[in-house]
Amino acid sequence: MLSPKKVKFRKKQKGRTKGKAMRGATLEFGEFGLQATECGLMSSQQIESARIAVTRHVKRGGKVWIRIFPDKPVGKKPLETRMGKGKGAPDGWVAVVKPGRVLYELEGVSREVASEAFRLAGHKLPFATRFMSRRG
Repeated sequence: MLSPKKVKFRKKQKGRTKGKAMRGATLEFGEFGLQATECGLMSSQQIESARIAVTRHVKRGGKVWIRIFPDKPVGKKPLETRMGKGKGAPDGWVAVVKPGRVLYELEGVSREVASEAFRLAGHKLPFATRFMSRRG
């Protein structure tokens, strides 16, 4: 799973996921991409499971780029704990995703294979996505 090697602070505030992606909204590396159309939080497990879905479908052909990184810690309180007593201990890492953000890029395969691979990967994610390509 992806996670930062070192962070300045153990815990972060929750914040709000709203607005559009200001950067990372265009294809930079590959020919095809998977773009988010809704906002949300994407855990490191979801990033990895979608990556595995893509690489399995293209049968380890082509090249895949992951364009997001989970750098925000999320906390979780233990089960059956009463309210109060502060924030829970860090439990995992998430990436904040806004609409328009390119999540994955792919090259070296046909359009049909890339489209199906990203369709399978989209089912692993907690928000809606769309397939995009350089040529229309």
